[in-house]
Amino acid sequence: MIPFLDLKAQYASIKGDIDAAVMRVLASAEYVLGEEVAQLEREFAEYCGTRHAVAVNTGTSALHLALLALGAGPGDEVITVPFTFVATVSAICYTGAQPVFVDVEPVTLTMDATKLEAAITSRTKAIMPVHLYGQMADMNAIKAIADRHGVPIIEDACQAHGAEYEGRRAGSIGVSGCFSFYPGKNLGACGEGGIVVTSNDSHARTIRMLRDWGQERRYHHVLKGFNYRMDGIQGAILRVKLRHLNTWTLARRAFAARYSALLAGSNHVRAPFEAADRHHVYHIYAIRCRDRECLQRALAVQGIQFGLHYPIPVHLQKAHADLGYAPGDFPISEAAAGSVLSLPIYPEMTTAQVEEVASAVEQEQEQEQEREREREREREQEAHVL
Repeated sequence: MIPFLDLKAQYASIKGDIDAAVMRVLASAEYVLGEEVAQLEREFAEYCGTRHAVAVNTGTSALHLALLALGAGPGDEVITVPFTFVATVSAICYTGAQPVFVDVEPVTLTMDATKLEAAITSRTKAIMPVHLYGQMADMNAIKAIADRHGVPIIEDACQAHGAEYEGRRAGSIGVSGCFSFYPGKNLGACGEGGIVVTSNDSHARTIRMLRDWGQERRYHHVLKGFNYRMDGIQGAILRVKLRHLNTWTLARRAFAARYSALLAGSNHVRAPFEAADRHHVYHIYAIRCRDRECLQRALAVQGIQFGLHYPIPVHLQKAHADLGYAPGDFPISEAAAGSVLSLPIYPEMTTAQVEEVASAVEQEQEQEQEREREREREREQEAHVL
């Protein structure tokens, strides 16, 4: 079997350092926040090229607090995309603001800047592009529009640790950037975690208070806050893993390049596209399929795990029917949702495993071609009879 992700293999590769980090926290008894979390914040801010980083308990909390730091609330609108994990939209709803969608580009599946300006109104509080699958959105085009209207940008970088746009790291272009440390991410905790990066001193101060019950200092509650604090053990583990992130990214990119070379020229699947001005970190290697169900069955038979990111766009989710959108409103997102399939990709894979997966995809393509030829023969026979 080839797993979609192998967290056990990752742990085995750095077990000594992880175990030592955990024991260090247990010995210090700094179980919530503490020095390990503070060190992670400094190191991750430096990694992203920002002045501040504020660690929290999840990526969703990071998005929520970044929005609150802007003052988002009832009566406001926040523009994002429907082709994303539901947490992007949930975080907007938590503030009381209204999510407003624009469709994605057909190639990168990130926010289509050509559709953005029409969605901006006097109520627009923020624009939240999603750096999907590990590739950043077209930030120059998005920022030019945002600046023209005086609207701040919050980057949903939960899938884009280390991704770059024209040499600038994800999270460093908007007023803030939000990351998830869910275990399966490129930089994942051994549990939950998240972080907000920003170079805005006021926003950083506000987010620090909001994550810890709104306290300016102990028992002095300035804001109505939340219990969104990061555990000390997760901070220590993430510090260990951060030291390996660049190496892991190189491995992901190498495996993605091998996949793309093996799948080049196919008429039945399309490899992901990396824009020339961006550095894709391949959190997900999502291909586009003409017949996804047949490919899913074929991979399952051969013991190859896969993922679907994401089969239903947010505007068609039952939980968000109250937003008033309908099928057909965002055709590119809907087409992507019906055709994407994520192949295994993680740093601990082998080239042989990548080639085995690609071979299985190719075999299914050949079978699909034969099915098409059979259908064409049947059509010709029917036409001849008529």
